[in-house]
Amino acid sequence: MDYLRCVVERITYQNTENGYSVIKCKAKGYSDLVTVVGNMPEVHVGSVLSLGGNWKMDAKYGRQFSMETFEETLPATAYGIEKYLGSGLVKGIGPKFAGRIVRQFGKDTLEIIETEPDRLLEVPGIGKKRVDRIRKSWEEQKEIKNIMLFLQGHDVSTSHATKIYKQYGNDSIAVVQENPYRLADDIWGIGFKTADTIATKLGFDHEKYVRIRSGILYTLNRLSEEGHCYATRQMLLETGAELLEVRQDLIGSALEQMITAEDVIVEKKLSEQEAIYLPPFYFSEVGVAKRLSAMMDNKNGLHIEPEGLPEWIQKRTGMTYDDVQMQAILTAVQSKVLVLTGGPGTGKTTTTLGIITAFREVKAEILLAAPTGRAAKRLSEATGMEAKTIHRLLEYNPMEGYQKNEESPLDGDVLIVDECSMIDIMLMYNLLKAIPDTMTLILVGDIDQLPSVGAGNVLRDIIESEQFPVIQLTRIFRQAQSSRIIMNAHRINAGQFPDISNGRNTDFFFIEKEDPEEVAEEIVSLVQVRLSRHYRVPASEIQVLTPMQRGVVGASNLNQVLQGAINPGDLGLKRGGTIFKPHDKVMQIRNNYDKEVFNGDIGVVEDVDLEERALSVNFDGRSVEYDVTELDELVLAYATTIHKSQGSEYPIVVMPVLMNHFVMLQRNLIYTGITRAKKILVIVGTKKALGYAVRNVTVSDRNTLLKERLRKAENNGKETEAENKQ
Repeated sequence: MDYLRCVVERITYQNTENGYSVIKCKAKGYSDLVTVVGNMPEVHVGSVLSLGGNWKMDAKYGRQFSMETFEETLPATAYGIEKYLGSGLVKGIGPKFAGRIVRQFGKDTLEIIETEPDRLLEVPGIGKKRVDRIRKSWEEQKEIKNIMLFLQGHDVSTSHATKIYKQYGNDSIAVVQENPYRLADDIWGIGFKTADTIATKLGFDHEKYVRIRSGILYTLNRLSEEGHCYATRQMLLETGAELLEVRQDLIGSALEQMITAEDVIVEKKLSEQEAIYLPPFYFSEVGVAKRLSAMMDNKNGLHIEPEGLPEWIQKRTGMTYDDVQMQAILTAVQSKVLVLTGGPGTGKTTTTLGIITAFREVKAEILLAAPTGRAAKRLSEATGMEAKTIHRLLEYNPMEGYQKNEESPLDGDVLIVDECSMIDIMLMYNLLKAIPDTMTLILVGDIDQLPSVGAGNVLRDIIESEQFPVIQLTRIFRQAQSSRIIMNAHRINAGQFPDISNGRNTDFFFIEKEDPEEVAEEIVSLVQVRLSRHYRVPASEIQVLTPMQRGVVGASNLNQVLQGAINPGDLGLKRGGTIFKPHDKVMQIRNNYDKEVFNGDIGVVEDVDLEERALSVNFDGRSVEYDVTELDELVLAYATTIHKSQGSEYPIVVMPVLMNHFVMLQRNLIYTGITRAKKILVIVGTKKALGYAVRNVTVSDRNTLLKERLRKAENNGKETEAENKQ
């Protein structure tokens, strides 16, 4: 083994999951910077490392030191200390203050911060507030270092170590030693597999109940992320045995204990096989069925007589409605629950405006809502009325949950909810709990789009239950027929290959390219220069949508190359392999109720503070602060997956479609991507891939019993009514 002592000058790459890093170091006896590769969880610029490993020659990157062992020590020289402190390791000290502090105290700097932090007041420009911040940050770093030293030996990355410390504080090591599977329950971003790796290193019994329980919960959670509300017993036994590498009878035994403890709930009556739920999904599904049925059964509330209404509405709005649209309006004013569905250009917005006009005539109080901020903004612009996100409508408070509920219901006569295909089972339950039985509910959406990111298939289940009035708009209006985006969306939905003839006045373009590298280059050229110049829009407003996260034309790689082209420069806050810079377009990838930002929200980085190791993001005019440890909630959003684009519309969309994506190429995915484009759509790829997607209608079934519950609730209601008559 070779040995190398060096100072970290630059961090080229860092993987937050496993700590794999590529760093440039200054080493004694070497005139050029040395490249070091290996698992070094979150080393910092200025860190002094003692490394053990071997030199190797990489065909692409040249000579590198492949690290096998490493030890970090505090820098001893004034230069090293300045680099170390200036890297942003300690909040309150950036490059500027690092220079001032080291000029004041020289080699004794770290000793003074450790033992006499109040002496930092001797440094020009440093006040008591900053000293307190530095002291607190230094103590936290020391604590995290201790935890890291413990966890590092158990294959835990530093980003996870930081989260563990945030969750448990000084009890972190004790908690991990006692039951590492708690991490998977308590901390977002740490899954069963990470907890299991730690447990294995700590010598936990492979067949211990806490391990099998955690594995079963992990399996159910993973299935919910794929859209399933429940798993069958057989599915759990097989998946659990494979995941945990234990016998199925041990899984079955642990499952029985979990059922007794009500960690999971079993439904035996509504399906051929036992359906096993995590409690939140069970109660949400049962609750949605009960609430919708109760609303339909309640005869109180608004009811408008239809006589003379069609002529009056058309006169008031100045619009001509076809028979189906008018039927939707008349059904809405006479029903307690209505589903209005249809594709682009079929007049959903026009029909919704007609419904609003009818209710306004009787002075009804109308509420408007949508699942996302962008969808709510679009609804507001279309109607000229205030529309809120469902979370805002329900007055969600991170500490106390939804303030609007069965005990404090919404005030109003009518609630119209747009983009309902996006609503998952848990959000729908919380919404319905807040709707009084007397209120009229109108659900608007396009069932041919991708289903919700969360569990359930709510809109489709409501329609297929056949218990509620459903109006489906199918006629494409004349003004929409001039849009090839709309016409091609309907062609694709009908299983027909789209018109890709291009042309001067079209809004739908197809560029044939097969090589992924060439496709990536074409996309950068389109976004950075050609489309932005021709249509006179900033490159940041052009959205790239891709079927997948990985690969050359996946969202991750496209984000890196687009960021380099559109927003070059080095000033930014680094987290893993991503650097977040001012003016970057970013997306939130989990619901964060404390910050009131939700999965899929897009914003722009407006400020980066290297001293505080924090940045702020502007989400539709609202500034949200992120600490460096929270940056795994953000990803760059120059490119995003089609799944993440649901509920959004963009002026110009560029979409790669290649056979590399074949596992994701489905009709509803391409249909959803195309319908996100408002003015211009450019597909870059091959006819073969596009044709494959159009033909592929194998939409994965989701495990949900909502349809059956709605039918059962309706039948129970009829039986009760018959009994009352007798």
